[in-house]
Amino acid sequence: MSEKPSIIKRVFKKLWMLINTTRKLILNLIFFVILFAVFGAIFDDSDKIVVPSNTALILDLKGDIVEQKKQVDPADALMSEALGKEEENPEILLADIKEVLATAKDDKRISTLVIYPQNLRRAGLTHLQEIAASINEFKESGKEVIAYGDYFTQDQYYLAAHADKVWLNPEGAVILEGYGRYRTYYKAALDKLNITQHIFKVGTYKSAIEPYIRDDMSEPAKEANRAWLSSLWNSYKYDIAQARNLTTDDFDETAAGLLEKIKLADGSFGQYAKAAGLIDELRTREDIRLDMISKVGKAEKGSHYNQIHFKDYVKATKNPYPMVNPLTDKVAVIVAKGAILNGHQKPGTVGGDSTALLLRKARLNDKVKAVVLRVDSPGGSAYASEIIRQEVELIKAAGKPVIASMGQYAASGGYWISASANEIWASPNTITGSIGIFGMFMTFEKALDKLGIHTDGVGTTDLAGLGVTRPLNEDIGHIIQASINRGYKNFITLVAENRNMSPEDVDKIAQGRVWTGAKGQEIGLVDKLGGLDDAIAAAADRAGLKMYDTLLIEQEVSAKDLFLRNLLDQAKAFIPADTLNQSTAYNPALQQMIADLVNEYEKINQLNDPRGIYSVCLTCEIN
Repeated sequence: MSEKPSIIKRVFKKLWMLINTTRKLILNLIFFVILFAVFGAIFDDSDKIVVPSNTALILDLKGDIVEQKKQVDPADALMSEALGKEEENPEILLADIKEVLATAKDDKRISTLVIYPQNLRRAGLTHLQEIAASINEFKESGKEVIAYGDYFTQDQYYLAAHADKVWLNPEGAVILEGYGRYRTYYKAALDKLNITQHIFKVGTYKSAIEPYIRDDMSEPAKEANRAWLSSLWNSYKYDIAQARNLTTDDFDETAAGLLEKIKLADGSFGQYAKAAGLIDELRTREDIRLDMISKVGKAEKGSHYNQIHFKDYVKATKNPYPMVNPLTDKVAVIVAKGAILNGHQKPGTVGGDSTALLLRKARLNDKVKAVVLRVDSPGGSAYASEIIRQEVELIKAAGKPVIASMGQYAASGGYWISASANEIWASPNTITGSIGIFGMFMTFEKALDKLGIHTDGVGTTDLAGLGVTRPLNEDIGHIIQASINRGYKNFITLVAENRNMSPEDVDKIAQGRVWTGAKGQEIGLVDKLGGLDDAIAAAADRAGLKMYDTLLIEQEVSAKDLFLRNLLDQAKAFIPADTLNQSTAYNPALQQMIADLVNEYEKINQLNDPRGIYSVCLTCEIN
């Protein structure tokens, strides 16, 4: 006879049944909310976005400004929103911002542009300058531009400064901290843990691996970093001075100087900003609401002024299903954004195979007469970079000119894939160069020995059994270094052949050193200064095109997925903002520190060159 289950077993069984039933109810609830939202989007026309007349376009950018968005599954995005979970790293396309401003300039329904950059996170100076140029073009229409916020970070303020009027909350602040490059160094910690670092590199300034072999930044790295950071800061100051009718001497670069001015403002950052000429007026939110109502009128619903937000204006004016004219000649644009990795990668990362495939499509498309490779990458796998560069050579061999257009970054592997282009265009503040090679791995035999763990065995060659638990054979180390030296020689030769320079001259400006686009033009790494539009015009000119269309070649999205993406995007309007919303208490400082540590690890961990040889600029990011 079987024994009766114990009381504890029965309690846990009942408890599990209750948990499982609750789980199913919650999942079903989410499913039906989404289902009703989708059907609502299909059959209800009330959600169509209408642009009112005499309205203010609010440029409220949320997230990072990028050349290409990372691929996000639309169903996953909607599920996250239904659960009240905000997008972890929202992104805004630079092209969308420029297109919106160009459209709004001639849109008679838009009377005012309002820059509200409060939720803008990160944007390179190159991207900010392109947006500022579009703002200035908008102002040429005679329409007013107003910027306001509770506070402005350095990137946020750059856009705000280009408005006709800049308003700040009386308790707000403008923080212009300049540019810096600070890293965390681990050598002492690795030594204490008895972890052996094996570093192979070429280049005096190739400092990507310094945190693992030093406890501070080397003097050559400081020299190189100071040069390009100072160039960026001078450019930033000049642009702001021009926009706000200041001088570059008006910026406070010492703590003592800032302290003196803050004391004169009685400790008020808002009063300091006004006295320094950074803003025009201190206005509360209510003051701004009333001021804007007097300018553009009151909205039909609610208590706010007549307005349309950036995302809504994109939906109202941009065709989600763009048509390509099959009869016109094309200048193809291919974006290489993110770290360069081996194999096929999703958008937002440069895949050796996937990006080469896009270039091949341009080469085999008879309507494509020229190609622009838009590079926004700090580099990565040397092998993947070479696979991409070989496709560039094939396009040229097919009689089609290739123009490399550098965005915020085109360093190391980013320069490798650009080097063979007929022309290289860069922004004055593009971060480029960093021509160098390195390889790195660690072994843990000493750390394991402390724990009483050892590795032993036999092999038929010295190569057998290589791994992280055994010491590195000295001759194997020399073999790896020889391979790194060869990679550097190939890089130098590649640049020399394509830039009409000698290998010796390239070596003098290589060595892993980072340059700005303007300096790169002076030393021969860049042909001309200009943005993407300039590069497209140059490509068309080289191909002899008078009439042409621009064709963006990107990884294909199926008709079904494209439909679903747009459908679900509309369906979001039907899900109440507080449905299933969860508020989570957290420590922002701790969360940021953890995120930084994870980010530092992932930069190294994602690299997947089959030979373990990398051309990447890990020092190009600005703190």
